[in-house]
Amino acid sequence: MNDRHATPWFVKGDLNGFFGLFSNVLTNLLAAIGLLVFAINMPGDIVYGKIVPATAIAVGLGGIILAIQARRLSQREGRDNVTAMPYGISVPHYFVVAFAVMLPVYVQTNDWMIAWAVGVAWNIVQGLIMTIGAFIGPFIQKYIPRSAMLASLAGIALTYIAMNPLGQVYTTPYIGLLTLVIVLAGWLAHKRLPGNMPAGLMAIAVGMVLAWATGYMDFNEVRTAAAGFSLAFPSIFGLDLLAEGFALLAPFLPAAIPLAIYDFLESLDNIESAAADGDHYPTTLTMLVPALLTLVGAFFGSVYPMIIYIGHPGWKKAGARVGYSLATGVGVIFLAFLGLLPLVLSVIPLVALLPILVYIAMVIGAQAFGETEKRHIPALIIALMPFVASYIITQVNNALGAIGTSAQEVGYATLAANGIPYLGWQTLGSADILVSMLLATIVIYIIDKQFRLAAIYAGIAALLSFFGIIHSAEIGVGVGLDVAIGYVVAATGLIALGLYRAKEDVVTEREKVS
Repeated sequence: MNDRHATPWFVKGDLNGFFGLFSNVLTNLLAAIGLLVFAINMPGDIVYGKIVPATAIAVGLGGIILAIQARRLSQREGRDNVTAMPYGISVPHYFVVAFAVMLPVYVQTNDWMIAWAVGVAWNIVQGLIMTIGAFIGPFIQKYIPRSAMLASLAGIALTYIAMNPLGQVYTTPYIGLLTLVIVLAGWLAHKRLPGNMPAGLMAIAVGMVLAWATGYMDFNEVRTAAAGFSLAFPSIFGLDLLAEGFALLAPFLPAAIPLAIYDFLESLDNIESAAADGDHYPTTLTMLVPALLTLVGAFFGSVYPMIIYIGHPGWKKAGARVGYSLATGVGVIFLAFLGLLPLVLSVIPLVALLPILVYIAMVIGAQAFGETEKRHIPALIIALMPFVASYIITQVNNALGAIGTSAQEVGYATLAANGIPYLGWQTLGSADILVSMLLATIVIYIIDKQFRLAAIYAGIAALLSFFGIIHSAEIGVGVGLDVAIGYVVAATGLIALGLYRAKEDVVTEREKVS
């Protein structure tokens, strides 16, 4: 090990990274518990007294462990520019576990303890599948082109990372746009700010001052949050209660399995993103961090899976190294155990934090295009489309649900007649991250005139579709037969193309750079 050139435990850029990552992790945690308390009316003693400290253990330990991992990598390689992997709660899951798991169980049993137990059991299944995924991750890395994996990250960044935050920035543009330009000036243009203040800290400070000065913030919310202060420490979840949770879990497994696959694939993509930026972390060991800590959190009563976050290149470019992850982990545990989480966002306006997510999305997209060979860029574009479809379907469902109806009640034909091919978008966007990687891989091999390889991946897509792993809302034999037939037909066409005038299928040097 080379301590002389190793990354220090804390550098100036870690302050930037801390304010960015900590606000991201904190926002997700607050949104997750807010859904339980305010959206489905789960009792506060379960949420704040049990679920929050259990989740904080999983989140906090992950930040600490990944910081230590980064420090050891820097010592081993003698580099002082190693950046720890960002990490936290998996965002899609906290919507699903609230509305599609615990709320239906409560409606059925009228017992929040049983509903919580099913949520914990559901989380254990997530952790077990993610653990398996950690061992097959290197296999996926070997056989999926890097540009296909980075393209799927760009799709996540464009839709689920950036769209809602940027929309909220424009709902309060006098705060949001100012904080956005401060972040971009500091982290993209490397503009020196007054007092050498980190851009993330200045953006939050300016946004907070402006919000309070203009009456955007409400002191009554601060008073309410302060009044709810109470200490909360994790305790082991009861085995008898857990057994009751598993007894009612079966109807929710079809959703649990693809979501867990989504988790380990996104973690895998983000590890690949870090490798593309120079930090080569061991795939299996790194993927085991969120997998095993999901199980640790569930052991104490957490209902939320963990994940390696998107954004490593952004934090690295902002100057963050090891300390930002360490401080985030310690900070989450501290705030959760002291019951201070609601107080933090009653003081800092959310709109001042969200531009940081927009910046992260921009950097991820830039990396995907920068690491992709010019001739493969069309594959990157098609890889974005499953995420666009998935995002649109989510927004349509949310809008229709807000007025007490659904796409089925409105009628799919009615929606299609008005320019909304709902069923097609729903099919395209189901298991979006896996669909994205497969489509990009197929297109890459088509561009490279490797038609037989493209046919093999079309065949894999057909098999996954047949069992509903992709392009379907549920898993089962033959549930995606129509799409599977489509991929089989496409594979047949690709084989035919590969056989026709095969000697001409050589990518020239000119084509490689065009």
